[in-house]
Amino acid sequence: MDHGSAILLSLFIVFVAAQIGAEVAQRLKLPGVVGEIAAGCVIGPSVLGWVQPSEALDVLAEIGVVLLLFSVGLETRLDEMKRVGRSAFAVGVLGVIVPFILGSLWAHGSGFDWAKSLFVAAAFVATSAGITARVLQELGVLQREESRVILGAAVIDDILAMLLLGIVTALQSGTEIRLSHLLIVLAEAVGFVVVIGLVGTRVMRRASNLLDAPINPLSPLTIVLALCLGLAFAATEFGLAAIIGAFLAGMIASETRQRDTLEHQTRPLLALMTPFFFVMTGTKVELAQLANLEALIALAVVTAIAIVSKLIGGWLGALGLGMRGALIVGVGMVPRGEVGVVIASLGLAGGVFSPRTYALIVAMSLLTSIVTPPVLAWLLRKPAIK
Repeated sequence: MDHGSAILLSLFIVFVAAQIGAEVAQRLKLPGVVGEIAAGCVIGPSVLGWVQPSEALDVLAEIGVVLLLFSVGLETRLDEMKRVGRSAFAVGVLGVIVPFILGSLWAHGSGFDWAKSLFVAAAFVATSAGITARVLQELGVLQREESRVILGAAVIDDILAMLLLGIVTALQSGTEIRLSHLLIVLAEAVGFVVVIGLVGTRVMRRASNLLDAPINPLSPLTIVLALCLGLAFAATEFGLAAIIGAFLAGMIASETRQRDTLEHQTRPLLALMTPFFFVMTGTKVELAQLANLEALIALAVVTAIAIVSKLIGGWLGALGLGMRGALIVGVGMVPRGEVGVVIASLGLAGGVFSPRTYALIVAMSLLTSIVTPPVLAWLLRKPAIK
């Protein structure tokens, strides 16, 4: 089989597995994303071995999550985000501090020196906006105050996680940490988010008529998709995740009079592309590294720390929303998803992690992504106690 045919077969398997997994999950009253991640575990190297992670599939997965966060941004208005700014900031900060402290203590207690322990702890920090955003979107609750707090906190999370990763990488390599450099990086990241968020939305409100200027009847969609890809790239240049730029692009586009049309036109793209992200996330787990009691106990401990630390940080930061609202926010901040996987990959490549530690971090990231959606869905569907 030639290379082109092999890629097409992989695309077919991933897409069909995603549809089957989502269907099964939804029939079991679980969010579809749970089934898609589980399908990835089944068809990946650890079980059936039908699909191997590859650069081509990872590119499609990246495009899928970029489009997902763009669509979430389309349903989010800047004015709504401003109203929850204080709560989102508190959740974002505490949601980084608490997991980082508990993660580093666990790693040091497991035999890592402090430099490596801090690197391990970095994998506990950043929330996967893609996982939670998909659940919130499926349930149609993106307009709830708790949802806006979660999304705003995820942006702050990403900025702080990027800074922490820079610090612990420098500590691990023995490079001198320069406070001035860190402050510049922080200023650039915050400046990018603020300028794009504030200036971009104002410009788009006045220039939305330009989206209809080209002859192509799909021009509003093609123009904002170009904006999405451009800001996704720009975000990476400022050290942020591409999904942050995509989210900001969607939030800018939400200010146009074509907003409803854009939401409708992006749905087929989401149906095609987003399953690749969640299935490929599932394929990255290595079950063979966890096939003994000691490893399973360690995984249970790591996952418990990851869940409890984010839950505490998010809950404390969102207490202004009431006990139940704070619990929803805390649960929504739990998934690590692709962020934990990326940090684990950096640790393995740099010789910081052994294959077993890498498998533990990846499995923890995936477990938090699988456990969270049904709990979050239950909390959001459960009637309020009067």
